[in-house]
Amino acid sequence: MVTLQDVAKAAGVSIATASWAINDSKDARIPQETRQRVRKVAVSLGYRQNALARGLARGQSDSIGFISDGVATSPFAGQVIRGAQAEAWQNGKILLVVDTNGDKRIEKETFAFMMERQVEGIVYSTWVHHAVEPPKELRQVNSVLVNCFDRRRQYPAVVPNEIQGGRSATEILLKAGHRRIAFVNDIDSSPAAIGRLEGYRQALSSYGVQFDPSTIIRAPSNQEGGYRSIEAVLATKATAVFCHNDRMAMGLYDALHERGLKVPDDISIVGFDNQEVISAHLHPALTTVALPQYELGVLGIRTLLESTEQVKPQTDETSQTKRKIIHVTCPIIVRDSVFPSNQVIHH
Repeated sequence: MVTLQDVAKAAGVSIATASWAINDSKDARIPQETRQRVRKVAVSLGYRQNALARGLARGQSDSIGFISDGVATSPFAGQVIRGAQAEAWQNGKILLVVDTNGDKRIEKETFAFMMERQVEGIVYSTWVHHAVEPPKELRQVNSVLVNCFDRRRQYPAVVPNEIQGGRSATEILLKAGHRRIAFVNDIDSSPAAIGRLEGYRQALSSYGVQFDPSTIIRAPSNQEGGYRSIEAVLATKATAVFCHNDRMAMGLYDALHERGLKVPDDISIVGFDNQEVISAHLHPALTTVALPQYELGVLGIRTLLESTEQVKPQTDETSQTKRKIIHVTCPIIVRDSVFPSNQVIHH
């Protein structure tokens, strides 16, 4: 391997001069002719710079850390990493990805690893949208939270717009003429459950439909939860159902089929998340609202690369400055599970 010493010797300069020339150090007083000669020699010898040494010389490493608790291994949230990687690459940066699987020991070692490599910032992401207690190590470097937020808002955060998503899901059914719409929501309280319910209520209000608490059904947010909600759903006399996620919708499909009821002929269904392995392969294919996974990754990196002053982490826990939370639009994915109501009321 060709070393910096080899380059310096061939160019007839000191190792320090060779380093300054190759790293284009602005503070070093080196004649332009010398800089060009050293670089030509380096190219002719096939010299390759040490990335860590170059980062030390330039004061930046061109690398960004991405730490998650399961995004990389979850079946659909890996799109967050794809978006982050694409945006980082477009800005000349490399993404260093570590999935800790929620192991605090691994997380602590990961921070040490990234600090040693002088990452220019860290994206800290979770695969479930929720409030987090940010690791204290985030204070050492510019940091952004993705798909999560801290209640004190010490860090910028990029999260799905759950209220808009719930409103959009309900409006799909309202625009099809449905006015008796059940909402099968998660039994546990979360930003998704709270936000999607608020969006549901906003949509009803905008169409002049009075909110009826009896149309809200709570169930575990999985296939079994959707399946077991069938009796409560039928009791509401609803012509359409908005399900908290696609897995619940899949369970409801099964329960309806067992009772000889068809989607969407007898009852229309809208899901949430757009887990394509589910939603695109149900029969009929499920109309749903997608989580903007790819966009979360893109905007996480974009926010991180903003001015240092804007993204600088809060080191004083008593600070009253609140960092911004970016709410990313959840897009509608129209498929075949919604049918116009036989009692269409034009809005």
